[in-house]
Amino acid sequence: MLKFLSKVRIEFNGRDPRIASCMEFLAQCNARKAKQSNPACQVLVKRRIDDHPPQITVTFVNGVEEVFDGATVSAQTLRNIILEKGQLIETEQMFRQAGHKWPVTIPEEELHQPGPVTKHESDGAATEQTNEKQRLRRGHSEVQIGIRILGWKM
Repeated sequence: MLKFLSKVRIEFNGRDPRIASCMEFLAQCNARKAKQSNPACQVLVKRRIDDHPPQITVTFVNGVEEVFDGATVSAQTLRNIILEKGQLIETEQMFRQAGHKWPVTIPEEELHQPGPVTKHESDGAATEQTNEKQRLRRGHSEVQIGIRILGWKM
């Protein structure tokens, strides 16, 4: 998980009953395996004395910073978000290293090409369901695909 991050900042008031997620995430960050995955990742803890809600700020290796409410986001959800975005970062790096531009744009005509049929034609209901799923997947425009790949919110 830490291999995708350059910095983690966890802020909480020790007397706040909502700090369970922050403490669990801090324990995950301090685990030997996590530290070995990226020894350069800074894990900072700020103990607060005010009523500010627990907060977790992560900075990805590409410089993108995200702030999470430690009172409402579970440590496992946060870990999953980091791993998902990390895979996108790895994919982007792989394309750039191969000399391809990023984000990848898929020509509109390719989005509307029919996919291979995987069901027997005699199974009409299953074939229709598969075709509907393919139509839904092709319904995204190039911009939506690029935004989804980068993890931006619309």
